[in-house]
Amino acid sequence: MVYLDSTTLRELLHEGLILRGVERVAADHVAESLVETSLRGVDSHGVNLYTHYCRAVEGGRINARPDIRISRTAASVATIDADHAFGHHAGAVAIDAAVGMARETGIGAVSVGNSSHFGAAAYFGLRAARAGFLGMAFCNADALVKVHNGRSSFFGTNPICFCAPLSGEEPFCLDMATSLAAWNKVKNARAAGTSIPPGWAYDESGAGVTDPHQARSLAALGGYKGFDLGMMVDILCALLANGPISKDIPPMFDAPLSVRRRISHFFIAVDISKFVPLDVFMNRLSEMATRVRATPAMDGAVDAVMIAGDPEKRCQAVRLAEGIPMAEERYAELQDVLPGVAAARVSR
Repeated sequence: MVYLDSTTLRELLHEGLILRGVERVAADHVAESLVETSLRGVDSHGVNLYTHYCRAVEGGRINARPDIRISRTAASVATIDADHAFGHHAGAVAIDAAVGMARETGIGAVSVGNSSHFGAAAYFGLRAARAGFLGMAFCNADALVKVHNGRSSFFGTNPICFCAPLSGEEPFCLDMATSLAAWNKVKNARAAGTSIPPGWAYDESGAGVTDPHQARSLAALGGYKGFDLGMMVDILCALLANGPISKDIPPMFDAPLSVRRRISHFFIAVDISKFVPLDVFMNRLSEMATRVRATPAMDGAVDAVMIAGDPEKRCQAVRLAEGIPMAEERYAELQDVLPGVAAARVSR
């Protein structure tokens, strides 16, 4: 493994995007999101995606200098045409607009259309929670999750994110896909020549497989309930933005990089102070978290009792001190698009 200093890496990622003609504010959000996500241990949506994003800019899929247009259609509602911007950029514009409306009215909801992959949904939920708001983020994606009792996929891994501010620590952060496992885990198993656990994926006939090369679709989280959560996300994202549903979105990695995907997002911000004083809410949530964490672990449990976001907080503390780990082959790919990345290497 190669280990990379997060501060230096953030600067290098930013510079690499600027050199490709990406406008500065977009480069800010992409670099910040990727590094923060890798620090939190979510490598599938972190720095490992930088190479793909660079090639998507060069291929024309992502607009390096978009004309992002926002329209406020009601006191608490806005819509955005992202003009095929980086989803990280369009999403930040959207959650900030939602927070702004929530300051006025108590709640803000923003729909985003004509966007691209927005990375980790937590980047946006945390952005709202750090400002003292409840933050929610949703996104649709190309069809990978098998229809319950069906043979093939229909909805994407369509993430759901909910964040809330805590006293004395980073916010509570639930960021989950609506599939049981990420497609990247299947791809990693293919590359490593290993099998995948039973129940993760299915072949073209809808039968379960452990050979990752036979996998064509993923299992929904929680059976039909998880599948319909994916449908809920597509309703919030695709239908409210009048964009394509998951089934009609070109695949992220297999479609030509000249093809624009027209992904949709949806964001909500809630002003906690319009309900109860913010400090009261944060203290009560902290008390709730402490009580959950204090629950005795069952016999044989490997990990302590945790709440959503705890593993990521622990990982971030380690990686800030020791560096962000990256497999040698991924590091070689990163060097292809960012030759100066060696400046971020740290010795261990």
